[in-house]
Amino acid sequence: MNDLRRKTVRNLVIFIVVVVLSGWIGRGIDVLLGEPSNEESLGILIWLVTPLIATIILRTFLGSGWKDVGLRPYFKRNAKWFLVAALIFPTVTSVDLLIGHSFGWIDASGFSFSMFLPLFIGSIVFNFFKNIPEEFVWQGYLTPKLLSLKLKDLYLYLSVGLVWATWHIPYYLYFLDRETFENFTSQSVPVFIVLAFIVMLFWSITFVELRRLTKSVWPLVLLHTLEDAFNLLFIGGFITIAQGKDLIISPVYGVVGIVLHVSIGLTLRHFRKKRDKHSLDA
Repeated sequence: MNDLRRKTVRNLVIFIVVVVLSGWIGRGIDVLLGEPSNEESLGILIWLVTPLIATIILRTFLGSGWKDVGLRPYFKRNAKWFLVAALIFPTVTSVDLLIGHSFGWIDASGFSFSMFLPLFIGSIVFNFFKNIPEEFVWQGYLTPKLLSLKLKDLYLYLSVGLVWATWHIPYYLYFLDRETFENFTSQSVPVFIVLAFIVMLFWSITFVELRRLTKSVWPLVLLHTLEDAFNLLFIGGFITIAQGKDLIISPVYGVVGIVLHVSIGLTLRHFRKKRDKHSLDA
């Protein structure tokens, strides 16, 4: 193992340990302060910002460097991939809702366009800025550093998905508002955590392949932002899914949505491998 690879592995270990512990440390601080853990506590702030602080320290002081961060959007050459990123979650949501409507599994009686639109726009603005630091952690640091180790695609997807999902565990257990959670899913928290692992393992294919195709973090910020914004349909009570049918048609963790995301991710992988082959042939 050469020095660069050894340094990358060391820094990845540090990064993963810090990321995995950040939420639990945040929860512990809330307990020590005698404050409830929620979406306004000091604990959730620690959970959110610690991974970003870790990446800055690793890149600036511990030799990870800034070359592969993916800061530039490359709009001209990536225009079609930005469009793909913008369409993925609206498409998945539309397919799920169409199936749900066909079988009578959804209730949209609470939907009001005039009420939903300003909340949707506000969600896009808020989540865009919220997702910038998050994606600069996952797709700006974790993915490119794992790529530099020349991992096989399967191991790359598994590594990104597992770290991403593990980081979320304290959020689901302690910080996420219970009412918001119950509006979003009919599942218990333990079951939802298991589903989250499955989802993030499969979603990692799409996120990683978009990162590899574009060499930029910004399409992932856009994708993540629209995912959060469309989830407002369910979190906000505008659309409800019949008990138990969410396992089939939830755009996030339903079987239909997962199959669509895997199909999209593998299609992106096909385009990336085709492009790479043409580059080698040239």
